[in-house]
Amino acid sequence: MKLSCIIVEDIQIAADFLRKFCEKSDLVEVKGHFLNVADALDFLDQEKVDMLFLDVEMPGANGFELLDRLTYSPMIILTTSKTEYAFNAFQYHVDDYLKKPFTFKRFQEAIQKLQQKVAVPQTPANTTPTPAPTPAATTDTDFLFIKAEDKLIKLKKDDILFLESMRDYVKFVTPAKNYITYSTLKNMEEKLIGLNFLKVHRSYIVNINKIDDIRGNTIYLLGNQIPIGKGHKDEVAARLNIL
Repeated sequence: MKLSCIIVEDIQIAADFLRKFCEKSDLVEVKGHFLNVADALDFLDQEKVDMLFLDVEMPGANGFELLDRLTYSPMIILTTSKTEYAFNAFQYHVDDYLKKPFTFKRFQEAIQKLQQKVAVPQTPANTTPTPAPTPAATTDTDFLFIKAEDKLIKLKKDDILFLESMRDYVKFVTPAKNYITYSTLKNMEEKLIGLNFLKVHRSYIVNINKIDDIRGNTIYLLGNQIPIGKGHKDEVAARLNIL
């Protein structure tokens, strides 16, 4: 399965190099190349892609500012020649980090990792697809089960303060204890958004009933500080009836 992507890179030679690797691998379809964050965001407002190859240092806004302003969460491979951005990359939960110059083998490893992340079972040919779950299977409850600490833990939704993406894991933060489970924030978003939960950043979902106050672009709840991504400001304001 090919992944769709865009390349956000201000150096044409580097972008051409990356595009050649994409074509050689036959694993990635490049939908566009953008020299700056503004043009990339204009494209992403109209179309969705599976992943971004993202440089950090560019004219105007940098790569991390693009991540703040995204309104959805594609997979991210950071491409940079500098190692000092590794900590920020971890904070932003990017999916992989390619230090320039990188080899084709290293490129393939990064793409294969992302393919495994999105892989879903395929229906064998000449077989009848499994019927969709009945409505009863999706009925909401006031709790959920998560796999953590080698067991299934029953967690009351009202006890959840917020969820934080940690690469291939999600951390559930409660007043009493934190739990880490193998999943993605996107998967949790599908289960929780529309109830009392709101995605406020590409890496955070908060329980709006637990918010103490909001100062600037930061949400405070029970001693925790959660950033509001630029691309989520309007939705946060609308959902919380901010005047």
